[in-house]
Amino acid sequence: MSERFFLYDDTVETKTRFVSFMGKNQRFDLAIIQSDRYYGKQIVLDIQGNRFAIIGEDDLKEPGYLEFAYKLNKEDAEELRDFLYQIV
Repeated sequence: MSERFFLYDDTVETKTRFVSFMGKNQRFDLAIIQSDRYYGKQIVLDIQGNRFAIIGEDDLKEPGYLEFAYKLNKEDAEELRDFLYQIV
């Protein structure tokens, strides 16, 4: 058995916020993880959709980013974007 080569193996303190809200077409169940990694961006997990992305304000401004990352239609992505602008 060969020795494992780690690029990094760190343990960091995080703050996690769990949020659930109802949009016009669907329910959003999110876990938002903050840490000192990812240049101030947050990890946003869509618990129901089993998807996640590392998101900052620049990502929210990127056309089609949330639609692609979370497999959402334009209307649902806009509801999620409106919420995320409040926390990033």
